[in-house]
Amino acid sequence: MDLHAAVPDDLAIEPGAIVLVPTGLEVAIPEGFEGQVRPRSGLAVKHGISLPNTPATIDSDYRGEIRVPLINHGRDVFRITRGMRIAQFVVAPVVRVEWEESVELPITDRARGGFGHSGV
Repeated sequence: MDLHAAVPDDLAIEPGAIVLVPTGLEVAIPEGFEGQVRPRSGLAVKHGISLPNTPATIDSDYRGEIRVPLINHGRDVFRITRGMRIAQFVVAPVVRVEWEESVELPITDRARGGFGHSGV
């Protein structure tokens, strides 16, 4: 779903600045799930507006207002207006794992190869 800005007045984001934009929305995410806040591709491509941490996570036990951190990677001041669609929100399951300490890891073709070693 889209998240909309619940700002009382227009809010300017200067180039390079990060602002926390209120949405006026509070949710109760079921246990075993998380909310993910993601950038809108149109704002990113046209204006350089994104999230500094993407996706941002909303934990299931959080009960406050969802506020969206936006960063202006563009060259111009960007104005947020009331009701503007500023981000997307996804509710997704969270997989819980139990870690097991090991002296050795299973062998793979990639092994310790980092960036650029996946064959792409």
